[in-house]
Amino acid sequence: MNAAELQAKKALGEPLVVLTCSDYPTAVWQEAAGVDIVFCADSLGTNLLGYEDEREVTMDDMIHHLKAVRRGLKGGHSYLLADLPYGSCDTPKQALGNALRFVFLGADGVKFEGFKPETVRTLRQRGIDVCCHLGLNPQIHAEKKVQARTAQDAIRLLQECEQLQEAGAQFIVLEAIPERVGRIVSERLSIPTIGIAAGRYTDGQVLVVTDALGVHDFASRHIKRFAEIGPQSAAGVAQYVAEVREHRFPTASHRWKMKQEEADAFDAWLQDQQ
Repeated sequence: MNAAELQAKKALGEPLVVLTCSDYPTAVWQEAAGVDIVFCADSLGTNLLGYEDEREVTMDDMIHHLKAVRRGLKGGHSYLLADLPYGSCDTPKQALGNALRFVFLGADGVKFEGFKPETVRTLRQRGIDVCCHLGLNPQIHAEKKVQARTAQDAIRLLQECEQLQEAGAQFIVLEAIPERVGRIVSERLSIPTIGIAAGRYTDGQVLVVTDALGVHDFASRHIKRFAEIGPQSAAGVAQYVAEVREHRFPTASHRWKMKQEEADAFDAWLQDQQ
């Protein structure tokens, strides 16, 4: 899967399916399910690493998880997008250096937050695929609230998206904006938009995988739970604790046995030691 194939889906009216991913087994499942873009995102900080804020995520954190995800994508059927974390792309030169690290480790493209057309141009000149991210930017906005709700803000968002496209961006994530704005932006751009809390009319959808699978009890209007892994996992751990304490696990069916002649030899040695 490459950027051109993903962009072609927009012309065909085929929605892009995007999910965040931070580990090997989840990458395997996502590729097998047909996820178009497997997204190693900085949301792993708050959802997997226990950080209070996405801005605590480091390049080392991202690299560790990116390598695991890359190992899980064996078939080449999914596109691997990597998030440049807070403080890693403050200048075009810094963004280029860190983006090259991600590409070297197997990322097909990189994403960063905010309106940075010069950074887009710098990365594209080196042949690096670029996804931008406008609307709510968790690395920038301390308060998590819907963006572009006024006409002035909606116009600015549309104009910034158009300028990022002109600079060479190949995708744009739109987060937490009114559905009408997401629809207009998607119609005006020739590149695909990927929405999260941006309504029904963006060219693709992305969710944080722990939200989609019910790992935590976090709830928001834009989230739909497609599984309840959190409660199931908690119940499974509790059952394991109970069965070990009550001597119900392991059972005879979980054991390994020695061959009889080896057991006899072992017993004979023990007898000699007495």
